[in-house]
Amino acid sequence: MAHWRSAAGHLRTLEANRQYLSALRRSHYHTIQAIPRECTGRKVAARDRMQGRIPAVVFFQNLLDKNSDSRSTSRKHLLTVEKKQIKAVLNEIEVPFFCSTRFPLQIRAGSGSTHLLETGTVLPIKIHRDEESGNILNLVFVWAEDGTELKVDVPVVFKGEDVCPGLQKGGVLNKIRSSLKYLCPSEHIPSKIEVDISKLDIEDKIFMRDIEVHPSLKLLSKNENMPICKIVPTSLGNQAPVAE
Repeated sequence: MAHWRSAAGHLRTLEANRQYLSALRRSHYHTIQAIPRECTGRKVAARDRMQGRIPAVVFFQNLLDKNSDSRSTSRKHLLTVEKKQIKAVLNEIEVPFFCSTRFPLQIRAGSGSTHLLETGTVLPIKIHRDEESGNILNLVFVWAEDGTELKVDVPVVFKGEDVCPGLQKGGVLNKIRSSLKYLCPSEHIPSKIEVDISKLDIEDKIFMRDIEVHPSLKLLSKNENMPICKIVPTSLGNQAPVAE
């Protein structure tokens, strides 16, 4: 039976990443501009898209809870946002990190209006795209003010592949998890989790328990002993990722 070794300590949410996020929160990204959408339906949505706008909705995340007693419909708004602005944002931050980055939101009375109806901070949680064209059909946001706890799928990013001993010996990186779900205070949501595989040999793994994040984050997994990645022999490298 193979000896599985835990490569503890190679998974880090780096201080540099925290500083980067802090800069993002201050001013780096656009303030999303939105206007109310009073009508719904396919024809209305198609018309909005023809006019260069994307249908969107914002609400408290607890509206998605299975327990109906905990759901809140307050501050739920049907909106449209500027397609041009959203494309500019996505060009700046790679798509996987869009749904782990908070943005200021301004809801104005109408296109070009200076009258603000509501402002706040939001987190994108879903991008709906056309399966054939890839065009964005609509967006889903949740309110993400400081102090609000949110469930967030944080993307996993692997680094150190160029110097990884196991890869240099002909092994293959089996990426078992592409993201990890946390319960996070909004102000501490990491845009990504960096996995350093620079010291992994063949058969080495990195586990969820090896992660170092802000102490306020809670990993939403029933088993922290599940692996995130593993260096496998070349003969196994073409198999589908499997959690072992």
